[in-house]
Amino acid sequence: MRDVAQRAGVSTKTVSNVVTGAAVVRPETRERVEEAMRALDFVPNLSARQLRNGRTGVIGVALPDLSTAYSAELLHHLVEAAHARGFAVQIEETASQPERERELVSRAQAHRVDGLILNPIRLEDTVVTRTPHLPPVVLIGEVEQHATDSVLVDNRAAAAAVVEHLLARGARRIAVIGGSEDGQGLSTATSRVRLAGVVDALEAAGGALDPALAIAPDDWTMPGAAAAVDRLVRTGASFDAIATFTDTMALGALSALHAHRIRVPDDVLVTGFDDVQLARFSAPPLTTVRFDVGRIADEAISLLAERIAGSDAAPHAATVPFEVVERASTSRA
Repeated sequence: MRDVAQRAGVSTKTVSNVVTGAAVVRPETRERVEEAMRALDFVPNLSARQLRNGRTGVIGVALPDLSTAYSAELLHHLVEAAHARGFAVQIEETASQPERERELVSRAQAHRVDGLILNPIRLEDTVVTRTPHLPPVVLIGEVEQHATDSVLVDNRAAAAAVVEHLLARGARRIAVIGGSEDGQGLSTATSRVRLAGVVDALEAAGGALDPALAIAPDDWTMPGAAAAVDRLVRTGASFDAIATFTDTMALGALSALHAHRIRVPDDVLVTGFDDVQLARFSAPPLTTVRFDVGRIADEAISLLAERIAGSDAAPHAATVPFEVVERASTSRA
């Protein structure tokens, strides 16, 4: 550290502040210190740092399914936001298994990580609402609770807005891929909330959701959605639009419709949810719900950093706005 300080022309205290983030350092000074660290191949001793302040400088991020496009984009932004605040990130996949969530909370309680960002799939499964002394934790996603900080999008309103868009484009028989009123198939907080939004919009327009058109696929993947749409078409059910609960499933729906020679948007309108990069490059490009994933990540990391620093404020829920982005999958010539 003395060598870095000498090369950068600063004090060892300034080098320490750059490494630990314990105090604000002017950008030009930070740049000189970081350049000296790179030139000297300087690696901070995190073990010693932990002994001094009781922290590891590591946070855990756990998502249900790391294979999805949305998870990839979210993780990218979470890692960038964490690094900007001096945290390293340990990434885990809960695979919709509550016991993995419990293991992560135990790890944080044992001080092997400083805090956690979790995306539980159901309120009744999450360990957060059943743990009396939580470590620093921030939830993202659709599980509503009051035990800890959270960052969310109003998914019910967003799903309703998508259906309102389809109704405005002339759709009357709207199929839903992602949730069913009978609770069959994959039942998550996301599917329940978004399905409720679909019902809200249909009822506001004087209609109702046909149970035969509400399908919960076995998994929220492209193959899962393609199989669900294939089954729907083979039943002979009449529909003129499909609202899917993720862009990934929308891509599967497009593939199945193409296999049955059903044209989009001429015969059937299709919408997604999340506005992942693939949505803009599908054929046709997807109408979808857009929200700022980078803002979700930044809000989550900021809230977690405050808790790690010792904030004892009441749990806070940060809501990120959304918009429906119209593209060719719902735009009839």
